[in-house]
Amino acid sequence: MEPFFRAASRARRRLFERLGSARYSRPALFELDRKLERYLPERDGYFVEAGAYDGYLQSNTYYFERIKGWTGLLVEPVPALYHACVSERPASRVVNSALVRPEADGEPVRITVGGLMSVVHGAQGSAEADRAHAEGGTRGGRDPTYDIEVEGRTLSSLLDEESTPEIDLVVLDVEGYEAEALAGLDLQRHAPRFLLVEMLDADRTRSRIEELIAGGYEFTEQLSPFDYLYRRRRSPTARGSSPRR
Repeated sequence: MEPFFRAASRARRRLFERLGSARYSRPALFELDRKLERYLPERDGYFVEAGAYDGYLQSNTYYFERIKGWTGLLVEPVPALYHACVSERPASRVVNSALVRPEADGEPVRITVGGLMSVVHGAQGSAEADRAHAEGGTRGGRDPTYDIEVEGRTLSSLLDEESTPEIDLVVLDVEGYEAEALAGLDLQRHAPRFLLVEMLDADRTRSRIEELIAGGYEFTEQLSPFDYLYRRRRSPTARGSSPRR
């Protein structure tokens, strides 16, 4: 019956959206979409979200696309979820790949699928830890757990294929693989105004993230127990450095 309830929920949500209501259009965990809203352009911004899942459940960018008229790039490595995301997010480009650092661009990436917590092999430190992490996202076993192999792409290589405006927000939520994904973003060419990074183990991850963005970004706020927001530093030569509203 789950597909029926999912379809019914979507139909209700779309009806409310057509009526101008966002009642069912804020799916982000920890109210991250509400917290981000005070930093971001009111209308017509551009986002990137990695770890897009089905385009709705726990999405940090759904509200901005459906209610605020934003567009963007969504990255989801699991094929079944990629197809769901394509249907859910018609205003954005959806890509079926995993984000990697430059030296791994074009190489296959092994992933253990686990619902909302699919994980790249090695991201949790061992095969056993990867499997346990993925199983934690299966909603009590309702979602299957299995291994797949997908193409690895750097984020900047995907952005090079787009005619992208200035990027207002990049969201990285890839279950412990955030540093590798961020390493594939060339900040000389594709520096977002804001960067939101999930860190499940900040003691292990935060120094790696901040080393990659050193000099270009400043820590702004911890928006949840796991999500850290960074703002691009202003400079006279920075592209689009003046705030947009």
